[in-house]
Amino acid sequence: MEKTERQKANFGLVGKDISYSFSRGYFKKKFEDMGLNNHSYQNFDLQSISELPSILKNTSDVKGLNVTIPYKEEVIPFLNEIDIAAKKIGAVNTIKVSENGLIGFNTDAYGFKKSLEPHLKKHHKKALILGTGGASKAIAFVLQELEIDFIFVSRSGKNNGYNYQELTDDIIINHTLIINSSPVGTFPNIKDKPAIPYTKINKEHLLFDLIYNPEVTAFLAAGKANGATICNGHKMLEFQAEKSWKIWNQ
Repeated sequence: MEKTERQKANFGLVGKDISYSFSRGYFKKKFEDMGLNNHSYQNFDLQSISELPSILKNTSDVKGLNVTIPYKEEVIPFLNEIDIAAKKIGAVNTIKVSENGLIGFNTDAYGFKKSLEPHLKKHHKKALILGTGGASKAIAFVLQELEIDFIFVSRSGKNNGYNYQELTDDIIINHTLIINSSPVGTFPNIKDKPAIPYTKINKEHLLFDLIYNPEVTAFLAAGKANGATICNGHKMLEFQAEKSWKIWNQ
């Protein structure tokens, strides 16, 4: 059951350097639209995840938190319980504050799947995931569910993946779904883009960027210029925010 105006509730986003965050603006408007004047949403900009317990201790009526870069994995030891899917993914982006302590969930996977599926075509059988941070784990989880083969790309080539120098024209041609889960290209560094061979992207490709600010990143613009279908992370964030809201109120 959703909370009423009489029940005060605070929510927030845990991250680092998050003044730009989507979540605060989204939930502020949501609370206004629902007439929930006693609800608030704030950014908790932490230099270290070890600050989390004191934040919770010093902030009253906290019912739920979202978690963003770089703490989606680091937050796990601070939780009392973790949802099965979040455990499989290995990253948490939503926390419910309950009588039994902190319970971790992952709504990134749900948001990504809901926003990706309308754009998928039959030939999107192989994917490259750019980046190996917490968000990339949710992406990998969804691609496994969708039976799409994938490989990670990072500067170090970790997770048995490629490093950017190893990306050949053939690799790009054969992987028609390319997802940027790295922060490269985020405001204010909007001219930056992942170092992949863009000349081999064509109309068969779908480029998905988890970044939503700017709306069309340099990565997406380069793909679009070569005929690719493009999608940014805005709808994904809306879907995952609504899923978070359901979790906090269940």
